[in-house]
Amino acid sequence: MQDRDYTLIIDKSGSMSTPDQPGGRSRWDSAQESTLALARKCEQFDPDGITVYLFSSRFKRYENVTSSKVEQLFQENDPAGTTNLAGVLQDAIAHYFQNKAAGQTKAGGETILVVTDGEPDDRKAVMRAIIEASRQMDRDEELAISLIQVGSDATATRFLKALDDELQGAGAKFDICDAITIDDMADMTLAEVLLNAIND
Repeated sequence: MQDRDYTLIIDKSGSMSTPDQPGGRSRWDSAQESTLALARKCEQFDPDGITVYLFSSRFKRYENVTSSKVEQLFQENDPAGTTNLAGVLQDAIAHYFQNKAAGQTKAGGETILVVTDGEPDDRKAVMRAIIEASRQMDRDEELAISLIQVGSDATATRFLKALDDELQGAGAKFDICDAITIDDMADMTLAEVLLNAIND
């Protein structure tokens, strides 16, 4: 964990304002709390903070996000729009390979964590982005993508499972994608799932 960079990509499509239990907190609130937990954990090893993307139809990239900046980031953004996951994923992957070419990546590589609640606008483009990334890699561990589902959308669950299981059959060079669906989370909170993902 100490030798890796972490990028967190958070869905801010309209459905993220939904509470998962009646009268409960929204998915957006859970995402904020979890981002804070992740930023705090990563700060122990990397005072520069983490890279955070918030995305719906379009995305915004925030560099060097420390725990003190998380609240402001969520106040500046409201859930709205669709789920253009392919666009934000391509940008995060491109940044990793640019940094790698410039000798600016950490020895252990990078983990990209994606928190999303719905099926993306373009499933094929998401699969393509991950397959292309795997083909640019020199070794298996250098880039890992974890997709974490919030909410219980069944089509999203099926899509994430397909990403987890089928990419190598579709031409990926390494199995770099790991999906955690609502069924896998059992009783864990989103924050616990994120911290588990980086402790692997």
